[in-house]
Amino acid sequence: MPFVRSVRALLPLAGAALLLAAAAQPATAGMEEAVKALQAGDPVAAEKELQVLAKERDPRAQFLLGLYIYGNAESKLFDISKATPLLLDASERGYLPAMIPLAGAYAEGKGVPKSLFEAYKWCAIADRWNVPNANLALEQAARELPAAEIEKAKAAALAYQFKTK
Repeated sequence: MPFVRSVRALLPLAGAALLLAAAAQPATAGMEEAVKALQAGDPVAAEKELQVLAKERDPRAQFLLGLYIYGNAESKLFDISKATPLLLDASERGYLPAMIPLAGAYAEGKGVPKSLFEAYKWCAIADRWNVPNANLALEQAARELPAAEIEKAKAAALAYQFKTK
């Protein structure tokens, strides 16, 4: 169930996503430098800037590190065991852009145990919050999950409360 076969499929959207990520909250010098480094194709410099912010649990930094640095199979810093926990923490605290990549990680068992239930749940949460294309990911997840499990996953998504810390 490949939601995204590679990060290369997302690169045309990367510029817009990075600008949105940088503009989502008050800009910090570290975030701006990281975005510039990513746009210039320098993941090492981006990682250096983003790690500082990720340690402070900045969800934008977690998302960028998790998807574009550690989650990108073409990156020399590729490490799925680092990528998925960052996406999970950002998603659990309500960072919407991280939810679909997290669902894909669950669907494929990358960095987390494979769970079509969790994949569907995160797609449903994303869809509830109007994440672009979440409905398509939700439809795909529904094709993989038995009907009885879909109802349970829908209920889990509706009951989900974002973490505040």
